[in-house]
Amino acid sequence: MELLEINKKVGLAVKGHKLLKEKRDTLMTEFLGVIKEAKGLRSEVIESMNKAYSDLIAAEAVMSSSDVQSIANSIPESKRVDITLKNVMGVRIPQMNLESSQEAAASWEYRTPMSTAKIDDSVESFNAVLEKLVKLVEVEETILRLGEEIKKTKRRVNSLEHRMIPRLEATQFYINMRLEEMERENFSSLKAVKRKKERERKQHGSCMP
Repeated sequence: MELLEINKKVGLAVKGHKLLKEKRDTLMTEFLGVIKEAKGLRSEVIESMNKAYSDLIAAEAVMSSSDVQSIANSIPESKRVDITLKNVMGVRIPQMNLESSQEAAASWEYRTPMSTAKIDDSVESFNAVLEKLVKLVEVEETILRLGEEIKKTKRRVNSLEHRMIPRLEATQFYINMRLEEMERENFSSLKAVKRKKERERKQHGSCMP
């Protein structure tokens, strides 16, 4: 009964080990893909920031800084971040979307008679930066969550591979060895009993007239 129970545990442990390795490998593939995406996004954010500040400087060169500040303050808050979660191998990954308020987006209050095309360029550039920053935050958070889950999965794989499965297999081997030993002992005992009965039969036969 103990051997049957151990065999069952070994089978479950081996199956669990295989599934966890598959999960680890899938997470690693996803993780490396997101890492690559993050590197590209960081470069894009830096490039977009440089362009946005260049456009802002150009606007301030045409207008005074106070006028630019006044126009900036008049621009309504038209953006909000919508966050949802998706499941990747048991890991809840954020998905962030930058949404615009239709009313605010339709409002162009900053277009005063003093404004210039450079102001429009600056606004568009900073909006582009905002979109890329939101995406970068999503990717960075995904990296953190995937990395944490990969570490946990690796620990479980190593625990099964180097501790639990070897211990179960050692117990399995010991029980099998003891059963074989008991079988040999029983076989020897049966042979001894058979020999004894054979001797007794012969002795009984020789004593008959």
